[in-house]
Amino acid sequence: MTALISTVPAWAAYTIVGGLVGIESLGVPVPGETALITGSLLSTHPASRVSIAGVFLAAFAGAVIGDSLGYSLGRRMGPSLIDRLSRRFPQHLSQQHIAYARFLFSRYGIAAVFAGRFVALLRILSGPLAGSLAMSYPRFLIANAAGAASWAGLITLTVHLLGSAAHHWISSAGWVLLAATLVVGLLVSRHAARVFDDRARAYWDEAHHPQTAPGRPA
Repeated sequence: MTALISTVPAWAAYTIVGGLVGIESLGVPVPGETALITGSLLSTHPASRVSIAGVFLAAFAGAVIGDSLGYSLGRRMGPSLIDRLSRRFPQHLSQQHIAYARFLFSRYGIAAVFAGRFVALLRILSGPLAGSLAMSYPRFLIANAAGAASWAGLITLTVHLLGSAAHHWISSAGWVLLAATLVVGLLVSRHAARVFDDRARAYWDEAHHPQTAPGRPA
């Protein structure tokens, strides 16, 4: 394992992390967060050439560039871009998800851009949706960069500290703990996605199937 890890070029790891995060931010559902966690784990191994700072910078750059490109496409194509994404990836970006995300962005503006970086579906839709809603780009860029730095920084720092401690104190079982850290991170991400999904469905049902007014028959 050590020999294999030592052969992984740092530039390749940074390219994969930045590329996947960027593609995800552009509006395509790929495992950007998983790549970030994996890159952070890789940086904890003593034999690895990958640095935690490099992983962070790659993820941050990918997020900002990807969201900016997504914003530009959304601004030019408008709601049609969101509809195309929904048809292309119906399992990830349903009409319910998009309707609820549009409501959040319309109501909370740049706060939704910042917080959306921590929720998978909002992370995918952030750039295209903000552009289609004609949100001010300078305001979007500030919120996007702040969210990207917080998201990437929290994940890389947490994983790196836990991984380094594992190698220092229980090196023989270090990768077991690192794998457990990865699983926990993915479970937290899945839980956030389920919460968003439930709220999106509730919002959709309320908008399209309102309850009968009091005193009227169902």
